[in-house]
Amino acid sequence: MDCRETWDMGMRKSWPKEKWIWMPRPAHFCLSDRCLYRLATYVGKYIVSTVGDCRIKSEDEPQEIGFGRLYETMVFRGEKSGLGCSPYRITGDELDFEGYNSPEDANKGHMRLCEKWSKEP
Repeated sequence: MDCRETWDMGMRKSWPKEKWIWMPRPAHFCLSDRCLYRLATYVGKYIVSTVGDCRIKSEDEPQEIGFGRLYETMVFRGEKSGLGCSPYRITGDELDFEGYNSPEDANKGHMRLCEKWSKEP
């Protein structure tokens, strides 16, 4: 499948999983250095970023990173950065968002948004 193709007989083609680029780092959130859960995935021309389990005030208990959530996933447009340590960078505003309160839900949500945005042209 050619990843640049977006339509075939009225059906969207997805960016195949084997071409997703996994980056074990955060791509958003200003206090992400305090988050124990950090994952970013480059999918087509989008970056899916999930952070959580943030220890802002205490080493013992995770803190909410937003109203009523301990984890969150955001999606942004992305492009190659030219840097070896961080091969892709965010190039725009947030396009999608989900919040969670468990690492299991964060994992599922990250994958769900990767799947969803792999189908976007």
